[in-house]
Amino acid sequence: MVVRGAPAIGCAAAFGIALEALNCAALPRSEFDSRLAEAFEVLAGSRPTAVNLFWALSRMKRMSAAVAARSTAEAAQALVGEAQRIYGEDIEINRAIGHAGAALVPDGACIMTHCNAGALATAGHGTALGVIRSARDEGKQVTVIANETRPFLQGARLTAWELVQERIPVTLITDSMAGHMMQRGMVDLVIVGADRIAANGDVANKIGTYPVAVLAARHRIPFYVAAPLSTIDLAVPEGSGIPIEERGADEVTGYGGIRWAPVGVEVANPAFDVTPAELVTAIITERGVTPAPDSAKMRALFES
Repeated sequence: MVVRGAPAIGCAAAFGIALEALNCAALPRSEFDSRLAEAFEVLAGSRPTAVNLFWALSRMKRMSAAVAARSTAEAAQALVGEAQRIYGEDIEINRAIGHAGAALVPDGACIMTHCNAGALATAGHGTALGVIRSARDEGKQVTVIANETRPFLQGARLTAWELVQERIPVTLITDSMAGHMMQRGMVDLVIVGADRIAANGDVANKIGTYPVAVLAARHRIPFYVAAPLSTIDLAVPEGSGIPIEERGADEVTGYGGIRWAPVGVEVANPAFDVTPAELVTAIITERGVTPAPDSAKMRALFES
C-alpha cells in the first residue's frame, strides 16, 4: 500500500522493470533476460485487482522483446524510455478525463467521492479528483464530501489532504454517513475511480463503493466512474471474474498500533467490491463520456 491507486501502480511497475534493467545493464544477455523475467513475475504477483499493473507490464514486455537484439545497455535505456512514456501519457490521459468529466458537473454542485483517485493515485492530476479539479479550473464553484474509506482511510488521509491543498471545500464523513447525506439532499453527484472495469461495464473499486452506488440509485443521484482505458479489461466478461484482493486482519482489528477488536475474532478484509454496470450512470475515459455502459459500448471505446 506504499504505492496504491491503479494508474500509479501501473507507473510504478513500469519504473520497477526499468530500474531492474538498469541494475543489470552490465550483465551478459542471458543473465539480464533471466533477472528481467524474474522482475516481471514478482511485480505481476504484487497486486491482483488493479489491471493497470498488468497493462503496464505488458507494454514493458513488448518493449523488451522489441530490443532483444540490442545490447543490454541499450535495452535498459529503451525500457527506461518506455516507463517515462507511460508516466507522461498517464498525466495527459488524466487531464483528458478531467476535461470530459467537468462537463457533467453543474456549477455549485456538491460531489461525493470514495477512496482516493487523485494525483496521489496516478502520475498526476487524478481521475475522479481530476474531474473535480478540472471543474474548479473552469470556474465552477464545487464542494466535496469525502468518505473516509475504511479500513485504510484513503479518503480521510489522502483525498481530504489533496482537496485542502487545492483549496477546494471538503467535508470528511464516515462511510456509514453517506446515505444520510444523500437523504438530506446534500449530494448532487458521485464520482469515483476504478481499479478494474469488466467488459460489460461492471466496476471494481475500493471496498465500500458498491453501497455508495446503491444509495445513489435509491436517491436518483448520478453515479460516475472516472478511469483510463487501461483500467478496462475486455478479457474479463463481467465483474464476478475480477479477482478481489484480501488484505490483512490488522487493518480491521485496529489502527496505528491500537487494537479495539477482541483477540481471536475472525476477520474478513476484501480490499475491493464490484458495482454492477446497471448502477453506473456513465464511465468517463480519455475518449469522453460513455453513458449506461454495457459490453458493446466498452468494446467500441477501443475501436474508435
